[in-house]
Amino acid sequence: MAESEKKPLMLIVDDTPENIDVLRGILGSEFRIKVAVSGEKALKIVAGSEKPDLILLDVMMPGMDGYEVCRRLKSEEMTRKIPVIFVTAKDQVFDETYGFSVGAVDYLTKPVVPEIVLARVRAHVELKLAREEIEKSNQMLEIKVRERTAELSLTQEVTIQSLAALAETRDNDTGDHIIRTQRYVKILAEYCAKRPEFTSYLTSETIELLYKSAALHDIGKVGIPDRVLLKPGKLTPEEFEEMKKHTNLGAEAIEKAEKLFGPNRSSSFLRFAREIAHTHQEKWDGTGYPRGLKENDIPISGRLMAIADVYDALVSRRCYKAPFSHEVAVKIISEASGKHFDPGMIEVFKEIHLEFKKIADELSYDTKGEA
Repeated sequence: MAESEKKPLMLIVDDTPENIDVLRGILGSEFRIKVAVSGEKALKIVAGSEKPDLILLDVMMPGMDGYEVCRRLKSEEMTRKIPVIFVTAKDQVFDETYGFSVGAVDYLTKPVVPEIVLARVRAHVELKLAREEIEKSNQMLEIKVRERTAELSLTQEVTIQSLAALAETRDNDTGDHIIRTQRYVKILAEYCAKRPEFTSYLTSETIELLYKSAALHDIGKVGIPDRVLLKPGKLTPEEFEEMKKHTNLGAEAIEKAEKLFGPNRSSSFLRFAREIAHTHQEKWDGTGYPRGLKENDIPISGRLMAIADVYDALVSRRCYKAPFSHEVAVKIISEASGKHFDPGMIEVFKEIHLEFKKIADELSYDTKGEA
């Protein structure tokens, strides 16, 4: 008989062989039978590789009684789901309340009535098997959900990186700027999360979304004319005003993508991406752009990105400047605390600045910089 076609396995536990024979005669045609003449023996059998689908357990036995056997079965993860039916003689005192409290699902009295035994056993075995089938289905569903979630996450990341790469093709000097700034944002957010003012916002899920979304911070540069974006020297005031539009352009583009989800649905990573694209050029003192937001009116996502973006710009080579050293970059950023940057975040940055340097060294084509 194939494994899937095996009859359910029954364990009969009784210290009287005659009682075992009676139950075997009633159940043998529908179930495979194992027997134990003591509680200790029953526990050894159940500890084996194949677990019974149901246990018929005598209450009064020398040594370990049925109550104790049931209690031990229910205390173990591997055996607690096996249904136990107590079997007790009519002239014995059986505490039904205690029997159910230690984990039994039912009880039978001796001498047993074959029809009642079969009906009770069938019902509990069918219930157990149905429950196991539901659990298997749920496990398969969970696996499929995890696979689908992983697939969606990968699609999300590919989409983000593709869009970010598109923006990067417009500005060849940026090199691995996108990857570096993503990592700066993540490490800064992880350490900021330990501070009370950021703890409730910077959950592990939010930090992961911020990490992904940071790649789109400059997506609006796609809409900036080449004469401005690719100019090797300093921008004129008019050109700078043109460049500043990339924050609004990026936010507007991402907002259009958000609307595709419909009025009753949202995408967290697009919301964060829009925030970052729109507010990463705002300054703590209100002198930034595009809206002149001040202090806590600037989203946390934008404040994190501002530090990451400026640090990378300082330590990276550009066609119009040599890279600054890490030490100089840290000094410049630290001095801008309370002006350009959130003071609380700068405190964290000063504690972990070497983590930034490590990222820059790993991913930069020029890490020496000017003192």
